[in-house]
Amino acid sequence: MSKTKFKNSIEFEVWGDEALFSEVLTRTGGEKFSMDYPTYEALKGIVHSIYYKPTIMWVIDEVRIMNPVKRIRKGILTKKHDGSTGRSYYAYLRNVRYQVKAHFEWNDNRPELACDRNENKHHNIAKKALEHGGRRDIFLGARECQAYVKPCKFGEGESVFDNVGEINLGHTYHGITYADEAINEDDKGYMTVRFWDAKMVNGVIKFCRPEQCTVKRHIHKMSIKPFGKENGNFSGLREFKEEEVNGLE
Repeated sequence: MSKTKFKNSIEFEVWGDEALFSEVLTRTGGEKFSMDYPTYEALKGIVHSIYYKPTIMWVIDEVRIMNPVKRIRKGILTKKHDGSTGRSYYAYLRNVRYQVKAHFEWNDNRPELACDRNENKHHNIAKKALEHGGRRDIFLGARECQAYVKPCKFGEGESVFDNVGEINLGHTYHGITYADEAINEDDKGYMTVRFWDAKMVNGVIKFCRPEQCTVKRHIHKMSIKPFGKENGNFSGLREFKEEEVNGLE
């Protein structure tokens, strides 16, 4: 378990009755089979539901698997290309619980939001949003898998995998890099899918950073949506009065 502690980090527990972290190899056939553990991308989606601003980029550091890996199979009515309906079978994880550690960094691809780089403000809002269960609905990999979050101390409590040692999880999906969060020069201007070699040590999966994934593929070109007062949308600290910003510090 990593001892690294970022000043602007959050630690939380997320749990739900079901989860579906789709195995990419089974999605094309219309029948989805969940991976054994949450992907980086799924956890980042959860953090975005807790608190998101384009000024910052969330980095998922670690996840701790708390409960046994169990599945349930369900028949789902799906619509075919010709408009008719058919039945597909999805394999969900059931009774899942995870501890997650994440931190944020400034998004250097958005210099127009440099005026919004108030670390205390974003950190305090993120912690308050977490205490209230997030700003948006929380779900585990799929919209039908409702979940809940609360603050926790990463590493506390017992996990069923505490003493199993190292488990190689193989070469698998890591996530998607969108153009507005691309760090590597060769990824800028593209939507990029990433893969990595995952392993779990005593229940903890420590993720590599997105830009460290060497196996990747550019899906298509992608532009960055501009922000600012001249565009009639988010303008950072100009949305707040000075005393309101200072009150968050």
